[in-house]
Amino acid sequence: MDNANLYEVLNQLNIAYQRIDHPPVYTSEQARQLVPANQGIPAKNLFLRDRKGKRHLLVMLSEVKTLDLAQFAAQIGSSRLSFASPQRLENYLGIEPGAVSPLALINDPRREVELWVDEDLWKTRSIQCHPLVNTTTLVLTVEGLETLFRQTDHEIHFFSA
Repeated sequence: MDNANLYEVLNQLNIAYQRIDHPPVYTSEQARQLVPANQGIPAKNLFLRDRKGKRHLLVMLSEVKTLDLAQFAAQIGSSRLSFASPQRLENYLGIEPGAVSPLALINDPRREVELWVDEDLWKTRSIQCHPLVNTTTLVLTVEGLETLFRQTDHEIHFFSA
C-alpha cells in the first residue's frame, strides 16, 4: 500500500489526523529541527529483528527515551535483538529507512511483525507518525491508532522503557 491508499483507509475508518508536510527526516534529531512544533508526542519507531531473523518487531517509544536492546530482549523473552536491514524493512513493511512508523503495519497482512509500545507513550493523548514516507508527519489520537491496529489485526504488546 502506498501513501495515498493509507489516507483512504484512514478516512474510511473515520480516523482523524492532522497533517504536517516537511523536508525529509531520517532521525529524531532531524525531526526536532524540521518538523514544526505541534500537537502530539513525537514517537521513536524502531524496526528490530531477533538473532535468527524469525521475529520482527516494530517498537514505539517517546523520542526522548532510549531503548537498551539487551534489556528489552530479556523483558520480552527474545534472543539478542538488532536493527533490521533496509531490505527486511521493505519486505515486511513496504517502507524505506526514515519512514518507520506503526502506520506501516497496514502493509503486513500476514501479521509477521509484532507491535511493542512503551506504556508511557500510550498514556498520551496523541502521537506523531509518518504516513509511509518521511516527508510528512501525521498527528493521530491513541484511539485512532487503536482503530487502525484492530483493522490490521495487530495486537499491541506493552513494555516499560
